Amino acid sequence: MFLTAFVMGPVLQKSYDEGVRPLIENQVTVEEALTRAAVPLRGFMQKNVREKDLKLFLDLSGEAPPATPDEMSLRILVPAFMISELKRAFEIGFLLFLPFLIIDLVVASVLMSMGMMMLPPSTISLPFKLIFFVLVDGWSLVAGSLVQSYGG
Repeated sequence: MFLTAFVMGPVLQKSYDEGVRPLIENQVTVEEALTRAAVPLRGFMQKNVREKDLKLFLDLSGEAPPATPDEMSLRILVPAFMISELKRAFEIGFLLFLPFLIIDLVVASVLMSMGMMMLPPSTISLPFKLIFFVLVDGWSLVAGSLVQSYGG
């Protein structure tokens, strides 16, 4: 949640300045405030959504493609952005899983070669996985990669 706040901070601040603050100062109507506040969020989503996902939801909705990206309906943009984020999350999960899978395979092979078939490999490999994650500074790598993937 805090990484989300860190990445989205500038966008949310701009959205507040352009939409919410004028509403609080009674300079615009609620509808105008919502329209203004959505512009920075729309820009962020358009910058980070995959074209393939946008096309999928455009096809599913049956709407004609907009003339410009700024005319893209939030009804299409928001679910396309969500699907793009889910894909990114699965990619990160898979990349985290691979080194741990290799550790499991190596430990299982060593235990089998030593004739220790009754000893569960996960019992031995878990400390190695934790040591590996700590030694490569795993949380910093994950958090840094996430923030950098949004251009931050």
